[in-house]
Amino acid sequence: MRDENRKVSTLEKKARDWLIERGVTIDDMAELVHYLQSKYHPDLTMEDCRFNVHQVLKKREVQNAIITGIQLDVLAEKNNLEEPLQSTIAADEGLYGVDEIIAFSIVNVYGSIGFTNYGYIDKQKPGILQKLNDKSSGQCHTFLDDIVGAIAAAASSRLAHSAVGDEY
Repeated sequence: MRDENRKVSTLEKKARDWLIERGVTIDDMAELVHYLQSKYHPDLTMEDCRFNVHQVLKKREVQNAIITGIQLDVLAEKNNLEEPLQSTIAADEGLYGVDEIIAFSIVNVYGSIGFTNYGYIDKQKPGILQKLNDKSSGQCHTFLDDIVGAIAAAASSRLAHSAVGDEY
């Protein structure tokens, strides 16, 4: 279903590549979409979920959020940020909130239903989100876990809108 002949920008390619380099696949995000939407769409297929993730990843706002968040995570991993930002991001402090603000920029692309999907999945932490939140890996995913949850929430919102005929 994905248009393989479509020209992919340098920004989109970098965002997609960095997701993979950080251990997140399209299927990981599609599984989150399925988790969020399967009870509302009994015939939902993984292909439908993948398609909607791909559509979300085509958006420039989403690509910018991905590269910004991943870059901050990587810098924190390498201890290349100034204090107190270094400690705050490395510890994924609960009151920091900037990671969620970047996630909201993704969720906002497809309307308010994305906010409720994001809040739910952020609390539940299924699938890849549980792995990204595991601090024992030595990697910092302060921004990435919220970005991945937001992509899934946005794809779920897109799916919900398309199911009622609102094309995005």
